[in-house]
Amino acid sequence: MHIKTLPLSTSKNGLKNLFSPTKFPISYSTTSHKNPNPISYYFSLLHSSPNPTNLRHLHARLLINGLYNNIILSSKLLLMYSKHHKLLPDSLSVFLHMPNKNIYSWNIMIGEFSRAGLAQKSLELFYQMRVFGLGPDVFTLPLILRACASLGEFRLGFSVHGFCVKVGVGKNVFVGSAMVYFYVGMGKFFYARQVFDEMTERDGVLWTAMLAGYAQSGEPLLGLEVFREMVGEGIELDVVVMVSLLLGLGQLGWSRYGRSVHGWCVRRCLGLGLSLGNALVDMYVKCGLFGFARRVFDNMPERDVISWSAMILGHGLNGRVAVALGLFERMRLEGVKPNSVTFLGVLSACSHAGMVEDAWKFFNMMKDYEVVPELKHYACMVDVLGRAGLLVEAERFVKEMPIKPDGAVWGALLGGCRVHGNVVVGERIASRLLRLEPERSGYYVLLANIYAAAGRFDDAEKVWDFMRKRNVGKVPGHSLIELDGNEMFLGSGTG
Repeated sequence: MHIKTLPLSTSKNGLKNLFSPTKFPISYSTTSHKNPNPISYYFSLLHSSPNPTNLRHLHARLLINGLYNNIILSSKLLLMYSKHHKLLPDSLSVFLHMPNKNIYSWNIMIGEFSRAGLAQKSLELFYQMRVFGLGPDVFTLPLILRACASLGEFRLGFSVHGFCVKVGVGKNVFVGSAMVYFYVGMGKFFYARQVFDEMTERDGVLWTAMLAGYAQSGEPLLGLEVFREMVGEGIELDVVVMVSLLLGLGQLGWSRYGRSVHGWCVRRCLGLGLSLGNALVDMYVKCGLFGFARRVFDNMPERDVISWSAMILGHGLNGRVAVALGLFERMRLEGVKPNSVTFLGVLSACSHAGMVEDAWKFFNMMKDYEVVPELKHYACMVDVLGRAGLLVEAERFVKEMPIKPDGAVWGALLGGCRVHGNVVVGERIASRLLRLEPERSGYYVLLANIYAAAGRFDDAEKVWDFMRKRNVGKVPGHSLIELDGNEMFLGSGTG
Protein backbone atom coordinates (compact mmCIF):
# COMPACT_ATOMS: atom_id res chain seq x y z
CA MET A 1 0.00 0.00 0.00
CA HIS A 2 1.71 3.19 -1.20
CA ILE A 3 1.12 6.23 1.00
CA LYS A 4 2.09 9.69 -0.14
CA THR A 5 3.29 11.99 2.62
CA LEU A 6 1.71 15.43 2.58
CA PRO A 7 3.10 18.44 4.50
CA LEU A 8 1.61 18.95 7.92
CA SER A 9 -0.01 22.34 8.43
CA THR A 10 -1.31 24.33 11.36
CA SER A 11 -3.37 27.45 11.87
CA LYS A 12 -1.77 30.87 11.65
CA ASN A 13 -2.41 31.65 15.29
CA GLY A 14 0.21 30.08 17.52
CA LEU A 15 -0.18 29.10 21.12
CA LYS A 16 2.01 31.85 22.62
CA ASN A 17 -0.70 34.51 22.85
CA LEU A 18 -3.68 32.24 23.45
CA PHE A 19 -3.68 32.35 27.21
CA SER A 20 -1.92 34.31 29.94
CA PRO A 21 -0.32 32.61 32.97
CA THR A 22 -2.55 32.11 35.99
CA LYS A 23 -1.40 32.98 39.52
CA PHE A 24 -2.10 30.40 42.16
CA PRO A 25 -2.42 31.08 45.89
CA ILE A 26 0.02 29.62 48.36
CA SER A 27 -1.64 27.67 51.15
CA TYR A 28 -0.81 25.34 53.96
CA SER A 29 2.27 23.17 54.04
CA THR A 30 1.83 19.67 52.71
CA THR A 31 5.35 18.52 53.50
CA SER A 32 5.58 15.17 55.23
CA HIS A 33 8.51 14.47 57.53
CA LYS A 34 7.69 10.77 57.56
CA ASN A 35 8.11 10.20 53.83
CA PRO A 36 11.79 10.16 52.81
CA ASN A 37 10.91 10.42 49.08
CA PRO A 38 9.26 13.81 48.34
CA ILE A 39 8.66 12.94 44.68
CA SER A 40 6.59 9.87 45.52
CA TYR A 41 4.83 11.77 48.29
CA TYR A 42 3.80 14.72 46.14
CA PHE A 43 2.90 12.46 43.24
CA SER A 44 0.48 10.62 45.53
CA LEU A 45 -1.00 13.90 46.77
CA LEU A 46 -1.48 15.16 43.21
CA HIS A 47 -3.11 11.92 42.14
CA SER A 48 -5.62 12.02 45.01
CA SER A 49 -6.29 15.76 44.84
CA PRO A 50 -10.07 16.17 45.31
CA ASN A 51 -10.62 19.59 43.71
CA PRO A 52 -8.91 22.45 41.84
CA THR A 53 -8.38 24.50 45.01
CA ASN A 54 -6.41 21.72 46.66
CA LEU A 55 -4.50 21.25 43.44
CA ARG A 56 -3.47 24.93 43.38
CA HIS A 57 -2.19 24.60 46.95
CA LEU A 58 -0.05 21.65 45.89
CA HIS A 59 1.10 23.63 42.86
CA ALA A 60 2.30 26.39 45.19
CA ARG A 61 4.15 23.91 47.45
CA LEU A 62 5.97 22.46 44.44
CA LEU A 63 7.18 25.96 43.56
CA ILE A 64 8.25 26.72 47.16
CA ASN A 65 10.06 23.41 47.65
CA GLY A 66 11.86 23.58 44.30
CA LEU A 67 10.14 20.44 43.02
CA TYR A 68 8.39 22.14 40.10
CA ASN A 69 11.43 21.41 37.93
CA ASN A 70 10.82 17.69 38.32
CA ILE A 71 9.28 16.61 35.03
CA ILE A 72 7.30 13.75 36.62
CA LEU A 73 5.56 16.04 39.10
CA SER A 74 4.96 18.89 36.67
CA SER A 75 3.52 16.46 34.10
CA LYS A 76 1.25 14.96 36.74
CA LEU A 77 0.18 18.47 37.76
CA LEU A 78 -0.96 19.46 34.28
CA LEU A 79 -2.75 16.13 33.86
CA MET A 80 -4.66 16.61 37.11
CA TYR A 81 -5.69 20.14 36.18
CA SER A 82 -7.22 18.69 33.04
CA LYS A 83 -8.96 15.93 35.01
CA HIS A 84 -10.58 18.64 37.12
CA HIS A 85 -11.83 20.36 33.93
CA LYS A 86 -9.18 23.08 34.16
CA LEU A 87 -7.49 22.33 30.85
CA LEU A 88 -7.82 25.98 29.87
CA PRO A 89 -6.06 27.97 31.12
CA ASP A 90 -4.51 26.08 34.07
CA SER A 91 -3.10 22.97 32.38
CA LEU A 92 -1.86 24.96 29.40
CA SER A 93 -0.27 27.56 31.68
CA VAL A 94 1.60 24.84 33.60
CA PHE A 95 2.71 23.25 30.35
CA LEU A 96 3.98 26.49 28.80
CA HIS A 97 5.99 27.31 31.95
CA MET A 98 7.44 23.84 32.52
CA PRO A 99 11.25 24.14 32.72
CA ASN A 100 11.60 20.67 31.22
CA LYS A 101 9.35 18.91 28.75
CA ASN A 102 9.59 15.39 27.37
CA ILE A 103 7.46 13.34 25.01
CA TYR A 104 5.25 12.26 27.92
CA SER A 105 4.28 15.82 28.84
CA TRP A 106 3.66 16.71 25.18
CA ASN A 107 1.47 13.62 24.79
CA ILE A 108 -0.56 14.56 27.86
CA MET A 109 -1.41 17.99 26.47
CA ILE A 110 -2.08 16.78 22.93
CA GLY A 111 -4.31 13.99 24.24
CA GLU A 112 -6.21 16.22 26.68
CA PHE A 113 -6.93 18.79 23.98
CA SER A 114 -8.14 16.03 21.66
CA ARG A 115 -10.39 14.49 24.32
CA ALA A 116 -11.79 17.91 25.19
CA GLY A 117 -12.99 18.40 21.61
CA LEU A 118 -10.25 20.93 20.81
CA ALA A 119 -8.77 18.94 17.95
CA GLN A 120 -7.30 21.97 16.18
CA LYS A 121 -5.37 22.94 19.31
CA SER A 122 -3.96 19.43 19.63
CA LEU A 123 -2.71 19.65 16.03
CA GLU A 124 -1.11 23.02 16.79
CA LEU A 125 0.71 21.49 19.76
CA PHE A 126 1.88 18.61 17.61
CA TYR A 127 3.28 21.10 15.12
CA GLN A 128 5.05 22.99 17.94
CA MET A 129 6.52 19.74 19.21
CA ARG A 130 7.96 19.03 15.79
CA VAL A 131 9.37 22.58 15.60
CA PHE A 132 11.18 21.98 18.91
CA GLY A 133 12.81 18.94 17.33
CA LEU A 134 10.97 16.29 19.35
CA GLY A 135 9.76 13.29 17.35
CA PRO A 136 6.39 11.62 18.04
CA ASP A 137 6.17 8.12 19.47
CA VAL A 138 3.56 5.36 19.13
CA PHE A 139 1.36 7.12 21.70
CA THR A 140 1.47 10.53 20.00
CA LEU A 141 0.41 9.39 16.54
CA PRO A 142 -2.94 7.82 17.59
CA LEU A 143 -3.83 11.13 19.26
CA ILE A 144 -3.10 13.02 16.05
CA LEU A 145 -5.14 10.58 13.99
CA ARG A 146 -8.05 11.04 16.39
CA ALA A 147 -7.79 14.81 15.97
CA CYS A 148 -7.75 14.45 12.18
CA ALA A 149 -10.88 12.30 12.33
CA SER A 150 -12.63 14.87 14.55
CA LEU A 151 -11.83 17.67 12.10
CA GLY A 152 -12.61 15.62 8.99
CA GLU A 153 -9.04 16.21 7.79
CA PHE A 154 -8.62 13.23 5.49
CA ARG A 155 -5.56 14.56 3.66
CA LEU A 156 -3.78 15.36 6.91
CA GLY A 157 -4.65 11.98 8.40
CA PHE A 158 -3.50 10.30 5.20
CA SER A 159 -0.23 12.17 5.58
CA VAL A 160 0.11 10.98 9.18
CA HIS A 161 -0.41 7.42 7.91
CA GLY A 162 2.40 7.96 5.43
CA PHE A 163 4.62 9.28 8.22
CA CYS A 164 3.85 6.17 10.31
CA VAL A 165 4.90 3.91 7.46
CA LYS A 166 8.01 5.99 6.81
CA VAL A 167 9.29 5.77 10.40
CA GLY A 168 8.41 2.08 10.70
CA VAL A 169 5.52 2.17 13.20
CA GLY A 170 2.69 1.48 10.75
CA LYS A 171 2.23 -2.06 12.07
CA ASN A 172 2.23 -1.10 15.75
CA VAL A 173 -1.05 -2.22 17.34
CA PHE A 174 -1.74 1.19 18.94
CA VAL A 175 -1.08 3.06 15.72
CA GLY A 176 -2.92 0.46 13.63
CA SER A 177 -6.04 0.69 15.77
CA ALA A 178 -6.01 4.49 15.45
CA MET A 179 -5.62 4.28 11.67
CA VAL A 180 -8.57 1.89 11.42
CA TYR A 181 -10.73 4.24 13.51
CA PHE A 182 -9.61 7.18 11.38
CA TYR A 183 -10.42 5.57 8.02
CA VAL A 184 -13.73 4.13 9.18
CA GLY A 185 -14.70 7.49 10.65
CA MET A 186 -13.97 9.09 7.29
CA GLY A 187 -16.05 6.45 5.50
CA LYS A 188 -12.98 4.91 3.80
CA PHE A 189 -13.71 1.27 4.53
CA PHE A 190 -11.35 -0.03 1.88
CA TYR A 191 -8.37 1.69 3.50
CA ALA A 192 -9.50 0.63 6.97
CA ARG A 193 -9.75 -3.00 5.97
CA GLN A 194 -6.43 -2.83 4.14
CA VAL A 195 -4.67 -1.49 7.23
CA PHE A 196 -6.39 -4.16 9.33
CA ASP A 197 -5.40 -7.00 6.99
CA GLU A 198 -1.77 -5.82 6.81
CA MET A 199 -1.31 -5.90 10.60
CA THR A 200 0.99 -8.73 11.63
CA GLU A 201 -0.29 -8.59 15.21
CA ARG A 202 -3.91 -7.98 16.14
CA ASP A 203 -5.06 -7.46 19.69
CA GLY A 204 -8.56 -7.06 21.04
CA VAL A 205 -8.44 -3.28 20.63
CA LEU A 206 -7.70 -3.55 16.90
CA TRP A 207 -10.46 -6.10 16.33
CA THR A 208 -12.89 -3.96 18.31
CA ALA A 209 -11.88 -0.89 16.30
CA MET A 210 -12.80 -2.64 13.07
CA LEU A 211 -16.07 -4.02 14.45
CA ALA A 212 -17.14 -0.72 16.05
CA GLY A 213 -16.23 1.20 12.92
CA TYR A 214 -18.46 -0.91 10.71
CA ALA A 215 -21.33 -0.86 13.22
CA GLN A 216 -21.23 2.90 13.78
CA SER A 217 -21.02 3.61 10.05
CA GLY A 218 -24.10 1.62 9.06
CA GLU A 219 -22.33 -1.49 7.73
CA PRO A 220 -23.69 -4.15 10.11
CA LEU A 221 -23.12 -7.17 7.86
CA LEU A 222 -19.43 -6.34 7.49
CA GLY A 223 -19.28 -5.85 11.25
CA LEU A 224 -20.77 -9.29 11.86
CA GLU A 225 -18.20 -10.80 9.51
CA VAL A 226 -15.45 -9.24 11.62
CA PHE A 227 -17.10 -10.57 14.78
CA ARG A 228 -17.12 -14.11 13.41
CA GLU A 229 -13.42 -13.76 12.61
CA MET A 230 -12.80 -12.50 16.16
CA VAL A 231 -14.46 -15.55 17.66
CA GLY A 232 -12.51 -17.81 15.32
CA GLU A 233 -9.24 -16.19 16.41
CA GLY A 234 -10.11 -16.71 20.07
CA ILE A 235 -10.15 -12.98 20.90
CA GLU A 236 -11.55 -12.28 24.36
CA LEU A 237 -14.95 -10.63 24.17
CA ASP A 238 -15.84 -7.75 26.49
CA VAL A 239 -18.51 -5.10 26.99
CA VAL A 240 -17.14 -2.86 24.23
CA VAL A 241 -17.41 -5.70 21.71
CA MET A 242 -20.94 -6.50 22.83
CA VAL A 243 -22.04 -2.87 22.49
CA SER A 244 -20.79 -2.73 18.89
CA LEU A 245 -22.34 -6.12 18.11
CA LEU A 246 -25.72 -5.04 19.52
CA LEU A 247 -25.62 -1.89 17.41
CA GLY A 248 -25.18 -3.95 14.25
CA LEU A 249 -27.87 -6.46 15.22
CA GLY A 250 -30.29 -3.62 15.91
CA GLN A 251 -29.67 -2.14 12.46
CA LEU A 252 -30.47 -5.52 10.91
CA GLY A 253 -33.45 -6.18 13.18
CA TRP A 254 -32.07 -9.57 14.19
CA SER A 255 -33.82 -9.92 17.54
CA ARG A 256 -32.99 -13.61 17.97
CA TYR A 257 -29.25 -12.97 17.97
CA GLY A 258 -29.74 -9.81 19.99
CA ARG A 259 -31.42 -11.81 22.76
CA SER A 260 -28.58 -14.32 22.63
CA VAL A 261 -26.05 -11.53 23.15
CA HIS A 262 -28.14 -10.24 26.07
CA GLY A 263 -28.16 -13.72 27.61
CA TRP A 264 -24.39 -14.02 27.14
CA CYS A 265 -23.90 -10.71 28.97
CA VAL A 266 -26.09 -11.90 31.85
CA ARG A 267 -24.24 -15.21 32.14
CA ARG A 268 -20.89 -13.41 32.16
CA CYS A 269 -22.15 -11.07 34.91
CA LEU A 270 -21.26 -7.99 32.89
CA GLY A 271 -23.89 -5.99 34.74
CA LEU A 272 -26.04 -3.32 33.17
CA GLY A 273 -23.71 -0.37 32.82
CA LEU A 274 -24.70 2.73 30.93
CA SER A 275 -23.17 1.84 27.55
CA LEU A 276 -24.37 -1.79 27.58
CA GLY A 277 -27.81 -0.83 28.86
CA ASN A 278 -28.22 1.82 26.16
CA ALA A 279 -27.10 -0.64 23.49
CA LEU A 280 -29.64 -3.24 24.66
CA VAL A 281 -32.46 -0.69 24.78
CA ASP A 282 -31.56 0.54 21.29
CA MET A 283 -31.41 -2.99 19.89
CA TYR A 284 -34.75 -4.08 21.36
CA VAL A 285 -36.48 -0.89 20.23
CA LYS A 286 -35.20 -1.25 16.67
CA CYS A 287 -36.38 -4.86 16.65
CA GLY A 288 -39.84 -3.78 17.84
CA LEU A 289 -39.56 -5.63 21.18
CA PHE A 290 -40.74 -2.76 23.34
CA GLY A 291 -41.50 -4.95 26.35
CA PHE A 292 -37.90 -6.17 26.52
CA ALA A 293 -36.63 -2.62 25.94
CA ARG A 294 -38.75 -1.27 28.81
CA ARG A 295 -37.60 -4.05 31.13
CA VAL A 296 -33.94 -3.27 30.45
CA PHE A 297 -34.61 0.47 30.72
CA ASP A 298 -36.36 0.15 34.10
CA ASN A 299 -33.58 -2.07 35.51
CA MET A 300 -30.74 0.23 34.51
CA PRO A 301 -29.12 1.64 37.68
CA GLU A 302 -28.19 4.79 35.79
CA ARG A 303 -29.86 6.41 32.78
CA ASP A 304 -28.72 9.33 30.65
CA VAL A 305 -30.22 11.32 27.77
CA ILE A 306 -29.22 8.55 25.33
CA SER A 307 -31.26 6.00 27.29
CA TRP A 308 -34.36 8.21 27.31
CA SER A 309 -33.95 9.30 23.69
CA ALA A 310 -33.66 5.72 22.43
CA MET A 311 -36.97 4.83 24.09
CA ILE A 312 -38.75 8.01 23.00
CA LEU A 313 -37.53 7.84 19.39
CA GLY A 314 -38.35 4.15 19.07
CA HIS A 315 -41.90 4.58 20.35
CA GLY A 316 -42.37 7.77 18.32
CA LEU A 317 -41.28 6.23 15.02
CA ASN A 318 -43.56 3.23 15.60
CA GLY A 319 -46.65 5.32 16.27
CA ARG A 320 -46.77 4.62 20.02
CA VAL A 321 -47.63 8.24 20.66
CA ALA A 322 -48.91 8.16 24.24
CA VAL A 323 -45.91 6.17 25.46
CA ALA A 324 -43.40 8.43 23.69
CA LEU A 325 -44.92 11.65 25.04
CA GLY A 326 -45.30 10.14 28.50
CA LEU A 327 -41.62 9.19 28.57
CA PHE A 328 -40.71 12.70 27.45
CA GLU A 329 -42.61 14.31 30.31
CA ARG A 330 -41.16 11.84 32.81
CA MET A 331 -37.69 12.57 31.49
CA ARG A 332 -38.17 16.31 32.03
CA LEU A 333 -39.52 15.76 35.53
CA GLU A 334 -36.39 13.77 36.42
CA GLY A 335 -34.25 16.70 35.31
CA VAL A 336 -32.71 15.11 32.22
CA LYS A 337 -32.11 17.69 29.49
CA PRO A 338 -33.45 16.50 26.09
CA ASN A 339 -31.24 16.63 23.01
CA SER A 340 -31.88 16.71 19.28
CA VAL A 341 -32.67 12.97 19.12
CA THR A 342 -35.22 13.32 21.92
CA PHE A 343 -37.08 16.07 20.07
CA LEU A 344 -36.95 14.05 16.86
CA GLY A 345 -38.76 11.28 18.73
CA VAL A 346 -41.59 13.46 20.04
CA LEU A 347 -41.99 15.20 16.67
CA SER A 348 -42.22 11.80 14.97
CA ALA A 349 -44.90 10.79 17.45
CA CYS A 350 -46.86 13.97 16.70
CA SER A 351 -46.53 13.26 12.98
CA HIS A 352 -48.05 9.79 13.33
CA ALA A 353 -50.95 11.12 15.40
CA GLY A 354 -51.57 14.30 13.40
CA MET A 355 -50.97 16.45 16.49
CA VAL A 356 -50.18 19.78 14.84
CA GLU A 357 -50.44 22.02 17.92
CA ASP A 358 -48.32 19.69 20.03
CA ALA A 359 -45.73 19.49 17.26
CA TRP A 360 -45.45 23.29 17.21
CA LYS A 361 -45.13 23.27 21.01
CA PHE A 362 -42.26 20.79 20.97
CA PHE A 363 -40.58 22.48 18.01
CA ASN A 364 -40.61 25.84 19.79
CA MET A 365 -39.51 24.16 23.03
CA MET A 366 -36.20 23.27 21.41
CA LYS A 367 -35.07 26.87 21.93
CA ASP A 368 -35.63 26.54 25.68
CA TYR A 369 -33.13 23.67 25.80
CA GLU A 370 -30.67 25.34 23.40
CA VAL A 371 -31.19 22.63 20.77
CA VAL A 372 -30.72 23.96 17.24
CA PRO A 373 -33.24 22.41 14.80
CA GLU A 374 -31.64 20.30 12.08
CA LEU A 375 -32.98 19.28 8.69
CA LYS A 376 -34.57 16.15 10.12
CA HIS A 377 -36.57 18.23 12.63
CA TYR A 378 -37.79 20.50 9.84
CA ALA A 379 -38.72 17.43 7.79
CA CYS A 380 -40.79 16.13 10.73
CA MET A 381 -42.63 19.44 11.04
CA VAL A 382 -43.37 19.49 7.30
CA ASP A 383 -44.63 15.91 7.58
CA VAL A 384 -46.94 16.90 10.47
CA LEU A 385 -48.37 19.82 8.49
CA GLY A 386 -48.61 17.82 5.27
CA ARG A 387 -50.47 14.91 6.87
CA ALA A 388 -52.91 17.38 8.41
CA GLY A 389 -53.64 18.86 4.97
CA LEU A 390 -52.00 22.21 5.75
CA LEU A 391 -50.00 22.12 2.53
CA VAL A 392 -49.84 25.87 1.92
CA GLU A 393 -48.65 26.45 5.47
CA ALA A 394 -46.13 23.65 5.10
CA GLU A 395 -44.76 25.14 1.87
CA ARG A 396 -44.45 28.56 3.49
CA PHE A 397 -42.69 26.94 6.48
CA VAL A 398 -40.14 25.36 4.13
CA LYS A 399 -39.47 28.62 2.29
CA GLU A 400 -38.89 30.44 5.60
CA MET A 401 -36.40 27.88 6.92
CA PRO A 402 -33.07 29.43 8.03
CA ILE A 403 -31.19 26.57 6.35
CA LYS A 404 -31.50 25.25 2.82
CA PRO A 405 -34.06 22.42 2.67
CA ASP A 406 -32.91 19.06 1.36
CA GLY A 407 -34.74 16.27 -0.43
CA ALA A 408 -36.16 14.83 2.78
CA VAL A 409 -37.89 18.12 3.63
CA TRP A 410 -39.40 18.62 0.16
CA GLY A 411 -40.18 14.90 -0.03
CA ALA A 412 -42.26 15.12 3.16
CA LEU A 413 -44.28 17.90 1.57
CA LEU A 414 -44.75 15.90 -1.63
CA GLY A 415 -45.97 12.99 0.49
CA GLY A 416 -48.61 15.29 1.99
CA CYS A 417 -49.73 16.24 -1.49
CA ARG A 418 -50.09 12.55 -2.32
CA VAL A 419 -52.25 11.93 0.77
CA HIS A 420 -54.58 14.86 0.11
CA GLY A 421 -54.52 14.76 -3.71
CA ASN A 422 -53.25 18.31 -4.19
CA VAL A 423 -52.01 18.27 -7.79
CA VAL A 424 -51.09 21.96 -8.04
CA VAL A 425 -48.75 22.02 -5.05
CA GLY A 426 -47.54 18.50 -5.86
CA GLU A 427 -46.41 19.52 -9.36
CA ARG A 428 -44.56 22.52 -7.97
CA ILE A 429 -42.78 20.50 -5.26
CA ALA A 430 -41.98 17.61 -7.61
CA SER A 431 -40.35 20.05 -10.03
CA ARG A 432 -38.02 21.20 -7.25
CA LEU A 433 -37.24 17.67 -6.15
CA LEU A 434 -36.43 16.39 -9.62
CA ARG A 435 -33.97 19.23 -10.07
CA LEU A 436 -32.47 18.57 -6.64
CA GLU A 437 -32.23 14.77 -6.79
CA PRO A 438 -33.03 13.60 -10.35
CA GLU A 439 -31.94 10.01 -9.68
CA ARG A 440 -34.37 9.34 -6.81
CA SER A 441 -37.12 7.16 -8.23
CA GLY A 442 -39.44 7.67 -5.26
CA TYR A 443 -40.26 11.24 -6.26
CA TYR A 444 -41.30 10.17 -9.77
CA VAL A 445 -43.51 7.47 -8.28
CA LEU A 446 -45.17 9.91 -5.88
CA LEU A 447 -45.93 12.37 -8.69
CA ALA A 448 -47.30 9.59 -10.92
CA ASN A 449 -49.54 8.40 -8.07
CA ILE A 450 -50.79 11.95 -7.49
CA TYR A 451 -51.78 12.17 -11.17
CA ALA A 452 -53.39 8.73 -11.11
CA ALA A 453 -55.42 9.54 -7.98
CA ALA A 454 -56.71 12.69 -9.71
CA GLY A 455 -57.72 10.68 -12.79
CA ARG A 456 -54.97 12.18 -14.95
CA PHE A 457 -53.72 8.84 -16.22
CA ASP A 458 -52.08 10.29 -19.33
CA ASP A 459 -49.91 12.53 -17.18
CA ALA A 460 -49.06 9.59 -14.92
CA GLU A 461 -47.96 7.57 -17.95
CA LYS A 462 -45.79 10.49 -19.10
CA VAL A 463 -43.99 10.39 -15.76
CA TRP A 464 -43.33 6.67 -16.15
CA ASP A 465 -42.08 7.21 -19.72
CA PHE A 466 -39.81 10.01 -18.52
CA MET A 467 -38.36 7.66 -15.89
CA ARG A 468 -37.62 5.03 -18.54
CA LYS A 469 -35.95 7.59 -20.82
CA ARG A 470 -33.72 8.79 -18.00
CA ASN A 471 -33.03 5.18 -16.99
CA VAL A 472 -34.35 5.77 -13.48
CA GLY A 473 -35.52 2.43 -12.11
CA LYS A 474 -37.96 1.91 -9.28
CA VAL A 475 -36.20 0.38 -6.28
CA PRO A 476 -37.78 -3.06 -5.65
CA GLY A 477 -39.38 -3.59 -2.27
CA HIS A 478 -37.91 -6.12 0.13
CA SER A 479 -38.43 -7.47 3.63
CA LEU A 480 -36.21 -9.15 6.21
CA ILE A 481 -38.11 -11.61 8.39
CA GLU A 482 -37.32 -14.32 10.93
CA LEU A 483 -38.83 -17.75 10.22
CA ASP A 484 -38.13 -20.70 12.53
CA GLY A 485 -35.15 -18.87 13.97
CA ASN A 486 -33.62 -18.10 10.58
CA GLU A 487 -33.42 -14.74 8.82
CA MET A 488 -34.95 -14.61 5.34
CA PHE A 489 -34.58 -11.82 2.80
CA LEU A 490 -37.66 -11.42 0.61
CA GLY A 491 -37.46 -9.17 -2.44
CA SER A 492 -39.65 -8.50 -5.46
CA GLY A 493 -40.07 -11.67 -7.47
CA THR A 494 -39.35 -13.98 -4.56
CA GLY A 495 -41.27 -17.16 -5.05
